[in-house]
Amino acid sequence: MELAYVCDWEKRPKSTHCPSIPLVSSWSCRNLVAFTTDLKNDDDDTKDVSHMIHIIDTEHPWDVFSINSGHSEVISCLEWDQSGSRLLSADGDGRIRCWSMSEHLVNSWESALSSSVDGDPIVALSWLHNGVKLALHVEMSGSTNFGEKFSRVKFSPSLTLFGGKPMEGWLAVTVSGLVTVSLLKPGGALLTASESLCRLRGRVALADIAFTGGGNIVVAATDGSSSSPVQFYKVVVSVVSEKCRIDTELLPSLFLRCTTDPLRRDKYPAVTHLKFLTRENSEQVLLCASNQSGSIVECWSLRKEGLPVNNIFQHRSPVVGEKQPTILKWRILTTTGDLERVSAVALPKLPISISNTDLKVASDTKFCPGLGLALAFHDGSIQILHRLSLHTMGVFYGAAQRPGDDAAIKRPRTTGPALHFKALQFSWTSLALAGVDGHGKLHMLRVSPSMGQVLDMNTTLRHLLFLLEYCMVTGYDWWDVLLHVQPSMVHNLVEKLHEEYMRQNQALQQVLATRIVAVKASLCKLSTATAARACDFHAKLLLIAISSTLKSLLRPHVLNTPDKSPGDRLTEICAKNTDTDIDKVMINLKTEEFVLDGPPLQSLQQLIQWVGDFVLYLLANLPNQGSAVRPGFGFMRDGASLGMLREMLVMIRIWGLLKPGCLPTFTAMSDNQDSMQLLFRLLTKLWLCSRDDGPPQEPDESLIDECCLLPSQLLVPSMDWLPVNDGIIVKLQGKLPLRLQFGKASSLQGVGVSAPLDVFTRSPGAQKMDNLRCIHMGVSPTEESKACTRCGCVTMLRSPNKTNAMKQWEQRWIKNCLCGGLWRRMPPTFT
Repeated sequence: MELAYVCDWEKRPKSTHCPSIPLVSSWSCRNLVAFTTDLKNDDDDTKDVSHMIHIIDTEHPWDVFSINSGHSEVISCLEWDQSGSRLLSADGDGRIRCWSMSEHLVNSWESALSSSVDGDPIVALSWLHNGVKLALHVEMSGSTNFGEKFSRVKFSPSLTLFGGKPMEGWLAVTVSGLVTVSLLKPGGALLTASESLCRLRGRVALADIAFTGGGNIVVAATDGSSSSPVQFYKVVVSVVSEKCRIDTELLPSLFLRCTTDPLRRDKYPAVTHLKFLTRENSEQVLLCASNQSGSIVECWSLRKEGLPVNNIFQHRSPVVGEKQPTILKWRILTTTGDLERVSAVALPKLPISISNTDLKVASDTKFCPGLGLALAFHDGSIQILHRLSLHTMGVFYGAAQRPGDDAAIKRPRTTGPALHFKALQFSWTSLALAGVDGHGKLHMLRVSPSMGQVLDMNTTLRHLLFLLEYCMVTGYDWWDVLLHVQPSMVHNLVEKLHEEYMRQNQALQQVLATRIVAVKASLCKLSTATAARACDFHAKLLLIAISSTLKSLLRPHVLNTPDKSPGDRLTEICAKNTDTDIDKVMINLKTEEFVLDGPPLQSLQQLIQWVGDFVLYLLANLPNQGSAVRPGFGFMRDGASLGMLREMLVMIRIWGLLKPGCLPTFTAMSDNQDSMQLLFRLLTKLWLCSRDDGPPQEPDESLIDECCLLPSQLLVPSMDWLPVNDGIIVKLQGKLPLRLQFGKASSLQGVGVSAPLDVFTRSPGAQKMDNLRCIHMGVSPTEESKACTRCGCVTMLRSPNKTNAMKQWEQRWIKNCLCGGLWRRMPPTFT
């Protein structure tokens, strides 16, 4: 393990609030990290404390959104939902609050829902399960079928509505032994109920929640004493007569092994951590018992065992078909030796299959993600242990003394305790760890897919490719995978990812069409050799979106039309007709399907203008494409994208006859220049060289000569429509950790391994672009803006348009960017 970056709180005067001890943290599948601190005024004699929740996206960790949570007591639990867009917080007074994004911005949150069990502290919290569970099979990592690598496991939701739709809600366990459930009704109201875990209620110091495939919920609870049993309960939630009902049942319990060992009977008096190994596996549990200076960790498994029969009944004749009675019993899998005192535990979220075959393949290929759990110790170190055998897989020393570190011996001993992690969380692919220490610093650590074992390049690429495919299929963010991609790997990864994608069936390819382009763009930004291809992939995302939007405006002239839509017929006719004259291609179309009212066309003019500018830019730069380092190179051999551009030019030509104001504007050197005709002719010639139904050909000399003359005939647009990414991932290629400050984006300046590509740099006096609406916002825009956390695409927060057509375009990107990334409000310094 090695450090990726550290975020410090900005140094503040003592008279103002400063962060104290963080308590809990949580990492969502969209790579948002939430953690808590307590803030108090050092000069104030009162004991008023503000319990804060801080939310960051890992790509812009300095841009922290701090919420005064409104909790009156210490926050004990944070829990993201399965989509990574809502957050639950619970406190020591029994109050639970649900936070959601305001205007779909990652740095703007609000609480609209809450529930409470007055005066009863919450010790465990979870969202109800939605019934979606995948299994990742390492054994099938070489398969060509995504369905074999990542199989859907039959799993029932905790509660279903009419038609089998999962009902949303959350479940919490309190310190007095109550289980409370809050259900989100379709109308937005909350349905709440509470029930005792068992008839004889007792103190619950620690608890955890897991789910079974049959839709039941299992709660593990302990009173904190290692000499007491760890109790397990089955919880069933239902809705009867518009009221929530909770039924509980006692399950087999267990006693810690260390309490039955004569040598350790009283050595570890307290249970400090209790966790199910995964939230979908209620049959394996991790327990940690501690004293003031050390800890021991035990892993237990629930097994079905035969029940021995008394000798009296052994000799009676057996009944046909009768089986030996069985009983469920907890058996210890393994235990560690005496450890340094554990301060935090992080469990893997990657749903790796733990069948014998999968474990053997993972061991042979040194594929470790999802197999290790992390323990943070009071000496500042972190160990990653195998989740089943508990043997050590990796160590991070942090502030702790490394073995053989002679310099550390000479340091004066400090009287205070060593700085250590109070909270620790794995990312969703288990390739990164987020930890918060006692001073409020956020640490991000890289976790090698092979735990530091040396692998050949092909095996390393196969591991990273496997995890990128998993992120594509699930829709989870792949930021933590990019932490391990070196610039030399980028080209091979992009090529192999495309090969695997092309092997999938047509339906799955359509589902993943834009997601794979976004993954390729993220990868290509990591290397200066491929940065120009990232430009092409961003342009392709916008091209696909504009094409589908413009085609959706077409309507069949009569209702009893054949199966094909007007857009499909347009694609078919343009593919068959190889004529270079745009008017001759247009004659074969039913122009009545293109008849639209004026306002929609006029409002979409800036998108139409982008199509025209992009075609002109591509053709004008064709003679310069001697190497792959220039933007636009990727389109020269992309027959599908060139065909898409050709279709749109035909559509625009027809619309121009109906509404000349919607046509793209070109600055021509001659008054009688038919710019659309010229561009279509050259584009068709280029398209014919790269069609899918024939071998690729090099553009002939006459085409290149004509493209050389284009800048003297039409004014070629600049590249300012490209988004500029100001994130941190491209700065993390080196081995040295970065040190950043919360609230200061400038702390990233000057850090990096290479100079950025020219197309990604902008002068201070350059025009700011709205990358979604394709319009200029001026040098110093006054409008509030938002930017994509992944690709840096910028757009105005408020719509300046009143027409329905443009509003529909904007609504498509209200939750996510073109690339699928989340939006964040831009700080005032942007303007």
